[in-house]
Amino acid sequence: MRPARKALNIAVIGAGSTYTPEMVEGFLRRSDSLPVAELRLMDIDPGKLGIVGGLSRRMLAAAGHPARLIETTELDAALAGADFVLAQLRVGGLEARISDEKIPLRHGLIGQETTGIGGFFNALRTIPVVLGIARRMEALCPGAFLLNFANPSGLVTEAVLKNSSVRAIGLCNVPYNMLKESRKRVPDGLGEPEITYLGLNHLSWITSVRAGGHDWLAEQLSDRGDVYRPANVPNFGFEPDLLSCLGVEPSVYLGYFYYREKVLAKLRAESQSRGEVCKRIEAELLELYRQPELREKPALLEQRGGAYYSEVAVSLIDAIANDRGEIHVAGVRNGGALEFMEADDVVELSCLVDAEGCHPRPLPCFGDGHIIGLMRQVKVYERFAVEAAVRSDRGAAMRALLAHPLVGDWNLAKGCFEEMLEANRPYLPGFFARSRA
Repeated sequence: MRPARKALNIAVIGAGSTYTPEMVEGFLRRSDSLPVAELRLMDIDPGKLGIVGGLSRRMLAAAGHPARLIETTELDAALAGADFVLAQLRVGGLEARISDEKIPLRHGLIGQETTGIGGFFNALRTIPVVLGIARRMEALCPGAFLLNFANPSGLVTEAVLKNSSVRAIGLCNVPYNMLKESRKRVPDGLGEPEITYLGLNHLSWITSVRAGGHDWLAEQLSDRGDVYRPANVPNFGFEPDLLSCLGVEPSVYLGYFYYREKVLAKLRAESQSRGEVCKRIEAELLELYRQPELREKPALLEQRGGAYYSEVAVSLIDAIANDRGEIHVAGVRNGGALEFMEADDVVELSCLVDAEGCHPRPLPCFGDGHIIGLMRQVKVYERFAVEAAVRSDRGAAMRALLAHPLVGDWNLAKGCFEEMLEANRPYLPGFFARSRA
């Protein structure tokens, strides 16, 4: 390991997000090992950028951090000469998310921002924008890493890796929180456990927790205790019989698949969608951020559902910049790590992280047929979804939805697709141009 060679230029795209102060806090915590020369905050909304940038500037000043903070609405100004680019944008804002959540319910489908038909439309809006960022990176900072938090993270990262030369890495706080809780439930005195984690973004499992010569997963499945339950996902808790049947620990997002009808009923009964709740929380946060005496991340931010976002992003930057050789979970090109997936599929795996980026750790002879089958099926959806987003292709869009386990019905898919496409007309002009051709 060697210390970071130089102070870094960090570009944050979508910096008007209320999560940005948590990211700033992460850089402050690691200021000794991770020097930052410039923190470039870019957003197309100058109002939100000014509010979030103001708090970020006060946080840096209160800590005596020497980084120069730049606020800009110009993408090229943020990217030029950057070492790391963080994408945390939400195309269409929370209003588009609310549509993703509410329109599918009218068609008997789950509405969610990262999976199912709601996540599909989020991908259609987001992939072209992030690909545009990647193309500017190729020109302005070709050696930089793109750390993508923009949802659906795995799909967006796959689109970038398949359609650009940018070194893209998909990030999510779900694996961090799952592994953190699993480590806490290993008996004391056994050292750092070796945890096997694999899947796709928001479709993942822990399959072993080895420490002291023993696999503790069975004990952890029978005693759930204080497991990770994010605020933004309906969580009924996985029943003991289900966990016994699976023999693995699923991420909370598998609840959409294992309890589909129960989740659908709950979402239909809610007076507000999660996006509407987040809209209220965001408005409250921005009011707090405006207060000139505020110089730290407020506790209210925890209610947005992105716990440890900064730790995931900043710790990975630290590991790359300082060539640490650490293990992190990230969304990366599979290569040959999982023999049952294609080499260019983006998967979510434990990776060795050094100055060259993330190297997935192979899991040879993996044989859990349930996991293999579900990963393959959802990956078929993801491949078609990337094609649909890149080419504005209606045929690929419908093939994607027919492959997705949460859709899979022609009439439901077609009716919902047409209504959602119309709602997204300002963001998806290519679909309408093609339909007139």
